[in-house]
Amino acid sequence: MSMPSKYTLLVKSTRLIRIVTSLSVGVVLVSASAWFGLGQVTSSIKRVDAFAGISSRPVKASSAVNYLLVGSDTREGLTPAELKLLRVGSTKSAAGARSDTMLLVHISKARDKAVIVSLPRDTLVTIPQRVGTDGKTIPAQQAKLNSAFAWGGAPLLIRVVESITNLRIDHYVEINFAGFAHIVDALGGIQVCTKQNINDPKSHLILSAGVHTLNGIQALKYVRTRDFDGMGDLGRMQRQQQFMSSILRKATSTGVLLNPIKLLNFFNAAMATVKTDSSLNTSDLITLAKQLRNLSASKVRTLTVPLSNVNFTVPNVGSTVIWDPTLAPQLFARLRADLPIVEIVKPSPVPSTSASSTGKAKTTIKAPAKASAKASSAPIVIDKFKTRTASENPCGALI
Repeated sequence: MSMPSKYTLLVKSTRLIRIVTSLSVGVVLVSASAWFGLGQVTSSIKRVDAFAGISSRPVKASSAVNYLLVGSDTREGLTPAELKLLRVGSTKSAAGARSDTMLLVHISKARDKAVIVSLPRDTLVTIPQRVGTDGKTIPAQQAKLNSAFAWGGAPLLIRVVESITNLRIDHYVEINFAGFAHIVDALGGIQVCTKQNINDPKSHLILSAGVHTLNGIQALKYVRTRDFDGMGDLGRMQRQQQFMSSILRKATSTGVLLNPIKLLNFFNAAMATVKTDSSLNTSDLITLAKQLRNLSASKVRTLTVPLSNVNFTVPNVGSTVIWDPTLAPQLFARLRADLPIVEIVKPSPVPSTSASSTGKAKTTIKAPAKASAKASSAPIVIDKFKTRTASENPCGALI
């Protein structure tokens, strides 16, 4: 058998180089087109002047980013068929701005970790002095946190959240019913797990105990349900946290954050009904999406702000929630400094005392027995804020 000539090898090598080059250029062009498309999508996002009139604000202590994510119960964007399935009334019958969900999302300066904190809507706060729609000055008053959104929209809500957390909000994202449902449907449904049967007459959700994959409308019912287990809003917030974790698991497992085309489709489905602050521009979103490629579900922690009283009655306000006066400030101080909220402590070797030849006590480091060496050297996790990671089993207990 004759060996191929140098000319033949050169031709084959040249052909291979052309094929590889063509494939590489194709990948670059597809990626570039997708990112360009993402820019077109984000340019059509509805904007809101979320920081209007806010003057005195907390100092930004690091390059970490804090988002205030608000779930608005407006019906805009839902079709008549979806409204019928959800059984929440029409856009006209539900006019006005209300928020059942408020999440503080902290993304580390390295963009490799995130913390999602649920802020109870019934938190007792002081609404600062403001100007009403009639131009009259309204004095400061005690109210529930979601009243700030109802009375003054994003600007008033941000003022209140910054005042009670001393944490500077960098960006604001508001998502309504339709946007939430479209996100779930764009991901092909989200898996949830319930340890007991659900039959909630208010959210109209009926689920048997076990694992279910919910579509957009079913998911809306799930995150809104609160009247079947006696846990009220606290149970609902924990289900919302678990649902957010499921979304993160699904998004990362299907490669949405790693694939510009899938990311574009995801944004197309979601952004049509999302509002953001006017300073959150296209390049911010594209940069964030690229940076979050390093963010895995195991590095996302969810929790409810620490509470001391879940049924504190205030005249003319009703039943309210009080934050823990020690743990809540500690939590936000850690976020402000971009420090871990869960501590990992490595145990020190155990010292032992023995008598020396001179009769004096002598301290030595005692090596652990082989059977217990592994256990004694295992790091200790201190999680005083009672967090969960987004990678945990969705059947985890509600506590």
